Amino acid sequence: MKVAIEGMHCQGCVQRVRKALEKVEGVSVNDVQVGSAEVTTDASHEGAVIEAVTKIGFEARKSE
Repeated sequence: MKVAIEGMHCQGCVQRVRKALEKVEGVSVNDVQVGSAEVTTDASHEGAVIEAVTKIGFEARKSE
């Protein structure tokens, strides 16, 4: 699953997002870069991924 993330500006933001995603049960973080993240999960965890990112102050949506 790829996630588009708005509001990330630096490596500090990348680390915050990575830490938030690593706490989501059933999700493996593959890559986090400024503006996006790629995680491995099934469809049942999709909402939890988006919620984890928005809880720390960024906008997130599933990316194609």
